Amino acid sequence: MNNEFTLTFDELKALPSTTLTTDIHCVTKWSKFDTVWRGVKVRDLFERAGVKPEAAFVMGHAEYGYTANLPLADIMRDESMVVYEYEGEDIEPIHGGPVRLLIPNLYFWKSPKWLRGLELRETDAPGFWEQNGYHMYGDPFLEQRFWGD
Repeated sequence: MNNEFTLTFDELKALPSTTLTTDIHCVTKWSKFDTVWRGVKVRDLFERAGVKPEAAFVMGHAEYGYTANLPLADIMRDESMVVYEYEGEDIEPIHGGPVRLLIPNLYFWKSPKWLRGLELRETDAPGFWEQNGYHMYGDPFLEQRFWGD
């Protein structure tokens, strides 16, 4: 990042927001269709930060040391967001509130709860679940659940 910055919850909510209706897919083989989320596009946050050309990956950092690795191309997609509302209500803490990452094209473990920050990286590194045997990418349509899938 060229311009690292921090936002309070109120500052995040004051930014231009987007509402997205999308399906989510859990690695445990359930899906929920037409879920409604509100938040800020990650792409907009990274435009503010200034992404260095050598950045190719992102590590999402969350509470309790939880991390999720993502290719930069996925987190820059139009539907990838830092969200604070689910179905018109603040996200409850049990579901990752007040803020979670939403990457709907990947399995839901790639959308970490209790998001604390996003780190741009030149190289990929396994996140929490990947260190415990989950697939490095996690495409639900290719059923990439575990290493070797």
